[in-house]
Amino acid sequence: MTDLDAAGAAAFTEKVKVFAAVLGEGEDLNWTMVTGDQFRTTEELQILIEKESPDLICSYRNLHSRAWRFPHSLGEHLDIIVQRVPMPVLVVPHPEAGRAYEHALENTNVVIAATDHLSNDHALVNYAVKFTEAKGKLFLMHIEDDTVFERYLEAISRIPTIDTEEARASLALQLLKQPRDYVNSCVAVLREAGVPIELKCIVEFGHHLKQYRQHIEKESADLLVMHSKDEDQLAMHGLAYPLAIELREIPILMI
Repeated sequence: MTDLDAAGAAAFTEKVKVFAAVLGEGEDLNWTMVTGDQFRTTEELQILIEKESPDLICSYRNLHSRAWRFPHSLGEHLDIIVQRVPMPVLVVPHPEAGRAYEHALENTNVVIAATDHLSNDHALVNYAVKFTEAKGKLFLMHIEDDTVFERYLEAISRIPTIDTEEARASLALQLLKQPRDYVNSCVAVLREAGVPIELKCIVEFGHHLKQYRQHIEKESADLLVMHSKDEDQLAMHGLAYPLAIELREIPILMI
């Protein structure tokens, strides 16, 4: 899905095909290329998507806009499409922005699945596994917000019947135990199924955006997988929007 002419759209499509080769090749996949003259409004784009009914949408931010020069939004088309359509959307670095890491769009041998509630999140894990190349690494990452944690401990400290330091240790242990246990269960299931990828666990306290960026850079991640829809609200899932806006250097799969 592009705002380019036929030649530019074809070049973009070929890059995406190489990147998404893990999904299959040849007759296994049927690609449909959308050029810039096929739509202008979000309504026209939605009609195209409904007509094709794809399993996956691949695009980049700020379609039909020069706002890709500024790090402030996904643009009106993706802002709406990511929330309105049921299928996942793969958002890759803008082809003209020049911000992508050198390894971006080469392969998917290092994938990070990001969530603020990593527990029984089977859909997120399944998509991340599907996009991880054989013999690649998949990091399941859960960050507990340390600012929120400290705020609750400040309130606890004012209750004289509770030992604050004991509460700190116990709460920290329990908050990290559940996601770690879930990752261990995923490791066991994938190992039993013979899935040829290495599953790693990152569960820690910190600042969401800062920690994700640090690990993406440290591991030279090729893809970030995260939720974008929230059943309880029209707006995008709380963690998704700031990550999608800030992390413009690698592809992001928004499910």
